[in-house]
Amino acid sequence: MTEHRGEAEARERVEYIASRDPFIKTLGIRLVEAGFGHARVAFTVAHKHLNFGGSCHGGVLFSLADTAFGLASNSHGALAVGIDTHMTFSVAVREGDVLTASAKEISRTRRLGIYRVEVTREDGALVAAFTGTVYISSRTIDEQGGPR
Repeated sequence: MTEHRGEAEARERVEYIASRDPFIKTLGIRLVEAGFGHARVAFTVAHKHLNFGGSCHGGVLFSLADTAFGLASNSHGALAVGIDTHMTFSVAVREGDVLTASAKEISRTRRLGIYRVEVTREDGALVAAFTGTVYISSRTIDEQGGPR
């Protein structure tokens, strides 16, 4: 029962963080799922997200993956800050495509966490793979105004 309650608290924490992030709102990113060390967000590509070649701008795709990464890495309650990221793109994305970014914790120590994020289209195609490392601060999300 404690694990279930802890997962619920982690989801509540992530929902709170996402609700306070104006960039997430600007892009139209939606939180789908969250818990300790994981988060899934979704996004529909609009015309304003396209680059000069007519496909989704790489910066938008990075922002989607980075959002899932940031939410998953802060789900434990300690303030986690990205210190290194890498992203590889696999297929083009067009206007109207619905994308999902799923972040999963690979390892976490007292001061560092490593995460993998997969961005997929609704047809299951892997759009991009993202890896990121965070520094875990001694400060907590609560100290930043988050839920207790």
